[in-house]
Amino acid sequence: MELFEAIHTRRSIRKFEDAPVSDELVRDILEAAMSAPSAGNAQPWHFIVIRDKALREAIPAFSPYAGMIVHAPLGILVCAELTLEKYPGYWVQDCSAAMQNLLLAAHGKGLGAVWTGVHPMTDREEGFRKLLALPDTVKPLGFAVLGRPAQESGRRDRFKPERIHADRW
Repeated sequence: MELFEAIHTRRSIRKFEDAPVSDELVRDILEAAMSAPSAGNAQPWHFIVIRDKALREAIPAFSPYAGMIVHAPLGILVCAELTLEKYPGYWVQDCSAAMQNLLLAAHGKGLGAVWTGVHPMTDREEGFRKLLALPDTVKPLGFAVLGRPAQESGRRDRFKPERIHADRW
């Protein structure tokens, strides 16, 4: 898929087919996620691939906007290992860049995905921390639900020239 087509046609997908996603496809997507820029090239990210049905079914109890995970084959929790940061506090930007790459890569590979927010909601952070036994030095940023899309999506024009400023506000 051509880059600009991917950017303009990627949409949040919340309905998925009952079809598996191969480990090879997940690896390709995570390779793209790990190609994201990061402050000082620290690459503080870690990714938890969640396929286990019991784990997937537990997530909506503390992350209500991730309810579609029970009908998807997998989710990926994007986290930061704070001890890997070169510039404290930039983990949010670093992991957000990785998440965007992940979403675009999934779309480019024919999958659908949705980014469900975790940070800065402490109840969601703690829910994932307990469910997945995250170390204290690891912060979850967001949870991507992935699978074969079972809904249509397409390009929407979101360009707003009135939001562009030259030199000053």
